[in-house]
Amino acid sequence: MIGIATAVDVADLKETTLLNMGIFGLFVAVTMVIVLRASRNNKTAADYYAAGRSFTGSQNGTAIAGDYLSAASFLGITGAIAINGYDGFMYSIGFLVAWLVALLLVAELLRNTGKFTMADVLSFRLKQGPVRIAAAISTLAVCFFYLLAQMAGAGSLISLLLGISDWGGQALVIIVVGVLMITYVLIGGMKGTTWVQIIKAILLIAGAAVMTFWVLAIYGFNLSSLLGAAVETSNNPAVLNPGLQYGKTGTSKLDFMSLGLALVLGTAALPHVLMRFYTVPTAKEARKSVVWSIWLIGLFYLFTLVLGYGAAALVGAETIKSAPGGVNSAAPLLAFHLGGPLLLGFISAVAFATILAVVAGLTITAAASFAHDIYASVISKGKADADTEVKVARRTVVVIGVMAILGGIFANGQNVAFLVALAFAVAASANLPTIVYSLFWRRFTTQGAVWSMYGGLGSAIILIIFSPVVSGGATSMIKDANFAFFPLSNPGIVSIPLAFLLGWLGTVLDKKREDTAKQAEMEVRSLTGVGAEKAVDH
Repeated sequence: MIGIATAVDVADLKETTLLNMGIFGLFVAVTMVIVLRASRNNKTAADYYAAGRSFTGSQNGTAIAGDYLSAASFLGITGAIAINGYDGFMYSIGFLVAWLVALLLVAELLRNTGKFTMADVLSFRLKQGPVRIAAAISTLAVCFFYLLAQMAGAGSLISLLLGISDWGGQALVIIVVGVLMITYVLIGGMKGTTWVQIIKAILLIAGAAVMTFWVLAIYGFNLSSLLGAAVETSNNPAVLNPGLQYGKTGTSKLDFMSLGLALVLGTAALPHVLMRFYTVPTAKEARKSVVWSIWLIGLFYLFTLVLGYGAAALVGAETIKSAPGGVNSAAPLLAFHLGGPLLLGFISAVAFATILAVVAGLTITAAASFAHDIYASVISKGKADADTEVKVARRTVVVIGVMAILGGIFANGQNVAFLVALAFAVAASANLPTIVYSLFWRRFTTQGAVWSMYGGLGSAIILIIFSPVVSGGATSMIKDANFAFFPLSNPGIVSIPLAFLLGWLGTVLDKKREDTAKQAEMEVRSLTGVGAEKAVDH
């Protein structure tokens, strides 16, 4: 058996602080220069929200991969596989398979129909006011849950690097991440954010590839030897079998089904991913973006299998659990075991960059949703000019950033992959039924859309609040309270079918009918691209 990291390894990480921070500081400096250069061309709303629709399919696909491969993918999933083996790998499978749903159902159709946000599509043939408000509220809710995960990941990562175990120190780290995020988005808009995500995706996949081949080389490029070492180190053959986390009781099996449903259906409804389809000039490029991103994301998730079991074999589950960052420490600890301070510094800087890039993408999506869907379309009734709209978006960035910082401090210590799964459940419940009905059901009405969005969003959030995630368990956010009555940790198995049902029920009970001419126009536009938003030339 190859050597296992000891508690000394974790203590030794403090010695690498200057190197880690130096590498991360270099990344921040380089990306800030890129963001400043990109911001020179932010002259219109299309520039700020959609980067002037100037990115190619391959560029946008790389940026989508950068947006999607968050702290959950790198820190959370690697840790989940190291601790729970097969069940942890199900996160990777769910996140990847979900892209087929996005490709087949929404990517091209959304690009043809919309302009800047998801609400553009949903309100195309329905009443503007109620649908835009509901879509904006659901977008803000999903972005907030996703931001919680990224901020929690930042707290875990830096607490490991600096050996910070006290609440105040970790809170300070989360504040710093939040301030950097706000700066990126205020200055660079979508164009600057996209370039940050492209750079980060390349670095993340390259770093994961180096670690993967390094781990495989230790075991003679024999996956069976690696899996055998993981079993030997953990002294638990169950890490290779399904059920270690989700198979002990009937409830945990239901939780597993709920998690899978949320992961597979949630991607096609994530507002910050959907918004990326508008940064390309044509629907063909939008489709190319998804195909490109599937290859990159699929490759990365194959790496997580090796990294997770490599951490279990070389570091050990108990060492990972006892580290300051808990389960999220598996990838940095593995990097330290393999390449010492230098590799740890690079991987940690990449992980931190991952968090920064993703939170920037989430923040601009939430800000665009409020400014474009609520302020410009509802409050100003379409009379606000582009400059005013962008100013409102920038102010919204600051508000959302502050909320994300406060929420991240509250959620610090939770497994980030698990927190992201909650965001997927909220997205799949609040957004996906309405998107599918709007694109494919001619009779769908405004009442059906509003019932579906508010019903799916409300049920998902209520079930999360009254689940073991928030109270009643050893790993709950509020450990000293118990007001949980919903037994599952993920609400998707209840809230997603309920949202589809409410959309159907609201429509069939609605005596009003929508504009048939608009319905026909939306169908033609979504399928052919005729009349879709074109690239903006400068």
